[in-house]
Amino acid sequence: MAMHPYHPSSLLLPDFVPIEYSPGRITGVFSAFFVVSFALCWKLSGTYKHLGRVDRLLVGWFANTGVVYIFLKGYWVFTPDFYKSQPSNLLTWFFNEFWKEYGKGDSRYPARFSTLVVIEGFTAIVEGPASLLATYAILYKKPYAHPLQFGVSLIKFYGGILYFTTAYLARTGFHVRGPLYFWGYFVAVKGIFPVISFLIVCRSWMYLVEAFASKNSSARDSLEKKHV
Repeated sequence: MAMHPYHPSSLLLPDFVPIEYSPGRITGVFSAFFVVSFALCWKLSGTYKHLGRVDRLLVGWFANTGVVYIFLKGYWVFTPDFYKSQPSNLLTWFFNEFWKEYGKGDSRYPARFSTLVVIEGFTAIVEGPASLLATYAILYKKPYAHPLQFGVSLIKFYGGILYFTTAYLARTGFHVRGPLYFWGYFVAVKGIFPVISFLIVCRSWMYLVEAFASKNSSARDSLEKKHV
């Protein structure tokens, strides 16, 4: 049986190919992508004068999560044997290295935990494109911008709750011992999504309530004028 670095050690991963690069190098590349991508989104959104600071941040958030969901998570969903090979293509090579490294924080990924396959499959196929559409809607001030932000973020929040509750209910540690793998990979990397999504849900909810209240008030005033 091939050896692997995951917990529990009894996890069966035949033909496992060891990780080639260090955790620092893999997380460094991923972090650099986010920083550069966010900077580009911030610069681009600055050319849209109607956007405030929060909306410009949301452009970066939805654009980055959309790309990550479609390509990075999509790769994991549709490549069940990613841990067995080391592709020559640079992009798929990085995806392989990323998921093999992240598996130290949650071995349900290399083990193909069925609930995660469903959650991440929906994320890649539905949430990813919807996040990019939300980016477009914010940039061009579309009337569906807030309903879309609310819907996509509510799903992201729900997905985060499912992710953590299923891990808790399993009553099994899926991470390698050490603060990096639990607090860094398992908690911080995955926890940021439901937290930010919850804040966006609250913001869009308040906007929608205000919009409906204003519309209802206008309709009521118009109706009262007709009966004067």
